Amino acid sequence: MPVQNRRRSPSSDSPTAPTRSASIPRQRGKPGKASQRSRPKDPFWARFVVIMGALLLMASGGTIAGSKALISHATSSIEQDNLLGEGGKTVEEGGKDLKGPINILLLGVDARERWAADDVRSDTIVILHIPATHDQAYLLSIPRDTEVRVPPFPKSRYPGGTAKATEAFFHGAQNGRGWAGGAQLMSDTLKRMTGISFDAAAIINFGGFKKIIDELGGIPVCVDEQVTSFHMKMVNGKPMWNADAKKLGSNWPAVVHKKGCRTMKGWEALDYSRQRYGVTGSDYGRQQNQQKLIKGIAKKAMSEGMTNPVKLNGLLKAAGKAFVVDTNGVPIEDFIYTLRGVAANDLVLLRTNGGEFNGNADNSRELLDETSRAMFRAVKKDSLAEFIAENPSVVVPSK
Repeated sequence: MPVQNRRRSPSSDSPTAPTRSASIPRQRGKPGKASQRSRPKDPFWARFVVIMGALLLMASGGTIAGSKALISHATSSIEQDNLLGEGGKTVEEGGKDLKGPINILLLGVDARERWAADDVRSDTIVILHIPATHDQAYLLSIPRDTEVRVPPFPKSRYPGGTAKATEAFFHGAQNGRGWAGGAQLMSDTLKRMTGISFDAAAIINFGGFKKIIDELGGIPVCVDEQVTSFHMKMVNGKPMWNADAKKLGSNWPAVVHKKGCRTMKGWEALDYSRQRYGVTGSDYGRQQNQQKLIKGIAKKAMSEGMTNPVKLNGLLKAAGKAFVVDTNGVPIEDFIYTLRGVAANDLVLLRTNGGEFNGNADNSRELLDETSRAMFRAVKKDSLAEFIAENPSVVVPSK
């Protein structure tokens, strides 16, 4: 997916990629130039895996080979932008010091070339929390329909108001602010709601994940219940978006994800992880599947994708097109070096509201229950492990 190749600027204004929203009229936008990132091809790098914006680089408990200078050179082409806005850690909160707990905001968007850059919502909202011990990582998903108080955002001319969490991104992206504006307003909104300040943020183009998964040769996925795709049809044996399939006829069968474990190609894994209709728990079921997708990519990359220099090169090129990051002014190599003790197997998946809808069905907005609010307070206080021990129901059940 083409994105605009830009370095982070405190007053970043331009959109990064064309995107969409389901209910607001589409606008035309021009895709920018694609950007790529590169890292060393040396197999000594085989032991760390990408998971910083859904691919924050984390080591698997071994020692990272090479100096920070080498890491800096390897990551110099990673696309960065101002995504945090007012949601970043202040100097009083620790600023650029990575010695304490680390919180990273991950925002997933479904971006396609024909969609305009200010016509987008963030359907996936995840907080990646790493405690001060830097030996564990937690993924907390926030329901897209959570009712939030969105602050005024003069950059996009948004006056402020009550909305769904997914809509905060849209309001920030208006009037030419694009992905950066959407992320800034989302970051500020979540900080006000949860009290959590962020050390970094990333926007993940889930369409870009398809290329990453394909570079890995697919990833193992276990489908717990048969699900019919709401987004794709099978046209002459090939998967196709509904809108594209409609141009070729109207009687094509929907893609069906059958129950069982298998290795999925990129398109299949992404489509399955996007389903919420017909999935037990609806959006909560989708959140869990997306969390498992992130963890599955990390584990596959660590076990196979980083050992072959040729495969590594292709994987990193694909990753470079999948997301944009903001490290709040901290060099990326410092993140990598600091988190060298975290492995893919150390990712713990958490859920809000016990994995069930909690809110007003009339307007489809959700409210966080007291346990969920307490979980976010525990993140802020860096006492999440103790909270989980007392509230084991917040952990996504393994199946």
